[in-house]
Amino acid sequence: MTINDDQALADLLCHTTTIALLGASHKPDRPSYRVMQFLLDHGFKVVPVNPKLSGTELLGQKVYARLSEVPCPIDMVDVFRNSSYLRAIVDEVINLNIGTLWTQLGVIDEEAALHAEANGVQVVMNKCPAIEWPRLKQMGLLKTQR
Repeated sequence: MTINDDQALADLLCHTTTIALLGASHKPDRPSYRVMQFLLDHGFKVVPVNPKLSGTELLGQKVYARLSEVPCPIDMVDVFRNSSYLRAIVDEVINLNIGTLWTQLGVIDEEAALHAEANGVQVVMNKCPAIEWPRLKQMGLLKTQR
């Protein structure tokens, strides 16, 4: 199911604990770095995934090369990759039984989203949690103390 409803987005964010951030960057000027910092600051456990940075630390978190290498359960994958990679990412999310796929602004592949949904994965597409969180909080929809 694609999540677009504000209350459903708020519920998702409130019930998400661990986020794998796919395409994490070590460069502070990059959106993925800033979003990772935002998520950490708001109490999420964030696991950065980037093969080029594998084995290093990013914002105090160990970086992994692939989703399949992450040693803890993942609630949501936040994708900072080109849309052309989304179908393969969806296949990996399905194989790892991850419940939610969130794609960042501009990361759009409707066919991949339909494939994910057909396999039981919730999808949030073309949105940013660092934008949605404050917006939903201001609306009074977030009931968490993160």
